Amino acid sequence: MKIPEQKVFFALGGALIIVLAGYGGYRYWDLRVVRRSLEAKVAELGQSLAITEEALLLVREDNADLREALLAEQNKNAAFESQISNLAGAVGEISGTVGTLEKLRKIDPELLRKYSRVYFLSENYLPTRLAVVEPKYLYNTDVSELILESVSGFLRRMMDSAREGGIALKVVSAYRSFGEQSSLKASYKFTYGAGTANQFSADQGYSEHQLGSTVDLTSPEISGVFANFETTNAYRWLTQNAHRFGFTLSYPERNTYYQFEPWHWRFVGVALAAKLHNEDKFFYDLTQREINEYLVNIFD
Repeated sequence: MKIPEQKVFFALGGALIIVLAGYGGYRYWDLRVVRRSLEAKVAELGQSLAITEEALLLVREDNADLREALLAEQNKNAAFESQISNLAGAVGEISGTVGTLEKLRKIDPELLRKYSRVYFLSENYLPTRLAVVEPKYLYNTDVSELILESVSGFLRRMMDSAREGGIALKVVSAYRSFGEQSSLKASYKFTYGAGTANQFSADQGYSEHQLGSTVDLTSPEISGVFANFETTNAYRWLTQNAHRFGFTLSYPERNTYYQFEPWHWRFVGVALAAKLHNEDKFFYDLTQREINEYLVNIFD
């Protein structure tokens, strides 16, 4: 018996619906399982992310703590370096002070004293070491003259420089002992009288010559005598150049100690002599305190 086509169609349609429904149910179930799995993974990832964020926060906090600790250490190091620098500076300053004191210990403090009726040198005072002035620098080669050994090089260079400039300078007198000054002053008093002698000659113990750092100079222009020395080329050269070798004029015009002595030059060191020359001052214009500052460098 032939089944009508309409029944066949409905039968196939029903079967198809059942199949589709079964497949749909299966897919629904499968997707639900997948969804739950994904939800579980999302929850797990969320938990992991929360843990990671917490760990990151802890790391950031640790980094902040480390940064603060680093800054604190850097500040400590900077403070320590500053202390070391200050200590090094203090050590250097102490070392410099010790060096200066040691240098001063070896220098005769009398060399820059203001004598000439101010300070007094006893009859027992002797310069530390004297040297013979070479005959070629002497006006009278028959008489030996002495000068402080530490000054002799400065005197020699000054005399040589003058000669190179066509200036003839000669030493008439240099070091004189206490006794020699006493005898010289006595002879002046006998010849000129005490009042006149006191105007140009120091008493023993007050003469700069006893220091061994002072010379009386002359020139063949005036036949070796002191009279009119201030009119010579030699004197003009000295006023312009002697400071370069550490020498200065002790008794200029209108000084209050002795008469003008253009021939009398005292070694005070290049630094002090240059100061006096540049400021148009003389040794006895300064206070002893000002002068003492140059003692440590007197032979530099």
